[in-house]
Amino acid sequence: MDTAYVNRLLTARALRAFGDGFVSLLLPVYLIDLGYDTVTVGLIASATLLGSGAMTLGVGLTAHRYHYRTLLLAAAALMVATGAAFATVTQLWPLLAIAVVGTLNPSSGDVSVFLPMEHAVLSRVVADRHRTAVFARYALVGTLVAALGALAAGIPPLLGQLTGWPQRPCLQAMFALYSLLGVGAAIAYRGLPRTLESSLRRAAPLTTSRKAVIKLAALFSLDAFAGGFVVQSLMALWLYQRFALSTATAGTIFFVTGVLSALSYLAAVRIARRIGLVNTMVFTHLPANLCLVAVPFVPHVGIAVALLFVRSLLSQMDVPTRNSYVMAIVTPEERAAAASLTAVPRSLASAASPFLAGYLLALSPFGWPLVAAGSMKIAYDLLFLATFRKVKPPEER
Repeated sequence: MDTAYVNRLLTARALRAFGDGFVSLLLPVYLIDLGYDTVTVGLIASATLLGSGAMTLGVGLTAHRYHYRTLLLAAAALMVATGAAFATVTQLWPLLAIAVVGTLNPSSGDVSVFLPMEHAVLSRVVADRHRTAVFARYALVGTLVAALGALAAGIPPLLGQLTGWPQRPCLQAMFALYSLLGVGAAIAYRGLPRTLESSLRRAAPLTTSRKAVIKLAALFSLDAFAGGFVVQSLMALWLYQRFALSTATAGTIFFVTGVLSALSYLAAVRIARRIGLVNTMVFTHLPANLCLVAVPFVPHVGIAVALLFVRSLLSQMDVPTRNSYVMAIVTPEERAAAASLTAVPRSLASAASPFLAGYLLALSPFGWPLVAAGSMKIAYDLLFLATFRKVKPPEER
């Protein structure tokens, strides 16, 4: 395992995750401050996911033609431009356009164009026996730092108290910070040696693994569409509507959920060694989704938050195992294309559901988006188990 390459990718992942952590909570606050309603918040969230999905698909189809470092640096430059644009633009249609072509992430997870490229590099610089553990570290770093980013969502009120600024400039300052984090990510990517690029240019389009990847993409589409109903931006909005929780309180809740999710990554590696990647993905995901369905039906905020905590402790164990599983069942040359074409549903298929969730929240604060998301995710778990329980990665055969 080449530790230097891994550490650079983990550093970039951490910088991006910190920005995603506070942007996902501040985005609805900023849009409402601009005078837009919950439907518009959902529309902007959908636009960000739609754009991420389209760009990720483009990377998957063309990555074998370009250097990975070049693509990662271009994505980092886009992150810088996105933060700067959101810090200065207030009109709806320009905001929608920026959301489509930019890198903003309304979710607590990584659904960006960076993901397939980083996965492809990681899978090449680590041995198969270390792959799941490294993907767990990758997910762990992202989730822990995103949790810290959620706490940073409490900075604008403090900044307002210290400077006397109104809320809007304080929120715009956070988007400027997001832009600076993109600069830091670019510096991390810049340090990837050219020798690594040369070895990775042997990547190829999907051939022998096409059938399996199409099945995975279809199933991930269902999971991603369901997940779009409960992206972090809309969860924060629902907590505000249902229980009148402030942004700072919601940030603290999402900090705890992030820490719990991070702890689950460490457990996922050990569980996968005992029962396999597919069983780990399914049998931890099912109870998490039952908790999600139950959340809207509880009358007290304490119980609702407790269920969200239990869900967080279980729901993300499938992240490192899923990423490792995809890389394991395809040939090394197809990994970049497989990573992109299975990551696309994390954005593209989920693009419509935030808009639908915003519409449902406008009709009622009950929490129907949570019920819909949990129910569809349960269906995904059962279908995934039925389809892939006999498809074993090399280390489990």
